Amino acid sequence: MQNINYDRKMEEIIRENREKLLKPKLLLQVCCAPCSSQVLTRLRDDFNLDIFYYNPNIYPEKEYEKRAKAVKDLVKQMKIDAKVIISENRPKDFYKYVDTRKDDVEGGKSCYKCYYLRLKETARLAKEKAYDYFTTSLSISPYKNAQWLNEIGAKLEKEYGIKYLYADFKKKNGYKASIELSKKYGLYRQDYCGCIFSYREMKEKKGKSLKKIE
Repeated sequence: MQNINYDRKMEEIIRENREKLLKPKLLLQVCCAPCSSQVLTRLRDDFNLDIFYYNPNIYPEKEYEKRAKAVKDLVKQMKIDAKVIISENRPKDFYKYVDTRKDDVEGGKSCYKCYYLRLKETARLAKEKAYDYFTTSLSISPYKNAQWLNEIGAKLEKEYGIKYLYADFKKKNGYKASIELSKKYGLYRQDYCGCIFSYREMKEKKGKSLKKIE
C-alpha cells in the first residue's frame, strides 16, 4: 500500500490556490467542536468555509444536539464568517450502512462504512450547492484512519465532480493543538466516538474501572 503524506498534499493544494490568488469555497464536514477547532484554525485563511454537521451515527439524540450546539458556539467564539449547516438527525442512515458494527470494534471495517456515509452526503451537498472542495475534520483524531478517509474522498471526487481536499489533520501535532484549543474555548469534549456501540463500550470500560477501584 502506497504511503502518502496527505498533510503535505493538502499544503500543495493550498499553495497552488494562493499562487493563483484563489480562495475556494469549501464544505467541511465536522464531527464535533473539539476536532473542528484546529481544523478551522488551519483552513480559515485559505478557504471560504461552510460547516456541515452530518453525523447520523451519534447516540443518543441529546448527544447529537449537544455536539451540534457546541459546533455553532465554537464558530461564534472563533468569529469565523461561515454558515453552519446542521443536518436533521437521521439515525436510520447509519444503521443501514453499519449493521455489522455490533460485532466489530472502533476502527474496524464497519467504521469505513460510517466514514463513507458521512463523506458521501457531504460530497452530494457540495455538488448541489456548487462548492469547489469538500473535506472532513475526522482525520484529526488518532482513532480515525486517515488513509481510508482520503481513499473515500478520492472516490467521491470522481463520482460527484467536486474536488476533495486531501488532509491528515493530526499531523503537526494537530490533535494536541485541538485539546489546547478546547480548553481555551471551554468546549464540551465527549468521551466516546458517538455511535451506540462506542457508547456501550465506553460504559463497559468505565464499569470495569470502577470495579477495580472497589
